[in-house]
Amino acid sequence: MINKRAFLHSAAGFGMTFVAGLAAPARAEQAYPSHPVRWIVPYAAGGATDVLSRLVCQRLSERLGQPFIVENKPGAGSNIGTQAVIASPPDGYTLLLTSTANAINASFDPTLPFDFAKGIAPVAGVARIPLVLVINNDLPVHTIAEFITYAKANPGKMSIASSGIGTSLHLSGELFKAMAGVQFVHVPYRGSAPGLTDVMSGQIQGMFDNVTSSFEFVRTGKLRALGVTTKERSDTMPDVPPIGDTLHGYETSSFYGVGAPHGMPQEIVDLLNKEINAALADPNIKQRLGDLGAIPIAGNAREFTAMLTTETERWRKVVEMSGQKKE
Repeated sequence: MINKRAFLHSAAGFGMTFVAGLAAPARAEQAYPSHPVRWIVPYAAGGATDVLSRLVCQRLSERLGQPFIVENKPGAGSNIGTQAVIASPPDGYTLLLTSTANAINASFDPTLPFDFAKGIAPVAGVARIPLVLVINNDLPVHTIAEFITYAKANPGKMSIASSGIGTSLHLSGELFKAMAGVQFVHVPYRGSAPGLTDVMSGQIQGMFDNVTSSFEFVRTGKLRALGVTTKERSDTMPDVPPIGDTLHGYETSSFYGVGAPHGMPQEIVDLLNKEINAALADPNIKQRLGDLGAIPIAGNAREFTAMLTTETERWRKVVEMSGQKKE
């Protein structure tokens, strides 16, 4: 009898352990995130990318109970940070701030050591930021039509700055050249700030730039804004018309979103997508985005995947039209 009781007790204990073991994976899945998450920004610290990332990461940290840590990993037009994320385990603990650069580089840079579309799982959109054509105040033009007429009358005599070769700022200018049938000299800088400085001083005549960094200079009269690159006017610069109103069919912008290494579990994708969308709907965050001139990109992961596909094809056509490619 004693042996029988001991056996039953032992068997019951084993059964409980076995059931607990079966339940353990479910508890582990529910525990995400169980330690800090790295949010890779493939650009230097500062600027809109950092502000956007820190706004969303703060919200995710509060909602999910673990720190979402912004880590800047700049270089090679965002490719260093992107490759680092693609090479990371698809466990949800390394995320990428995706951007227009990823869509551009797919066709602009034939030397890429990775396939972005296959290496990154799209998670969620974050925001879209219009660009604006700003010029030096001494340039005798006040509209896009006058700018085109002036450029045609002075072929190759104007210089247009950008934040670097192959950026959305550079290629927006190249698309403008091709569609308007004008010529100007492209002058690449290491970031938009030094380019804007030279436009204000008159060394450079104009620049396509994010409304985020140009707004204050336009507001204070240090630069003149001729047109925004989106179909609609920007709430940040409501008096500035779309370039497409004059140059029909012209449209570009900068966009940002979140990606993860390919193969990340769908339940983690869905959780992050839900929380990022909740962050974008928060009135305080919406206000901060508005201050940056940014337009939130809401939607599920499938919709963001479709958007990335559309943007990649859009920029492929721009690269093709402009004849610009990394050598």
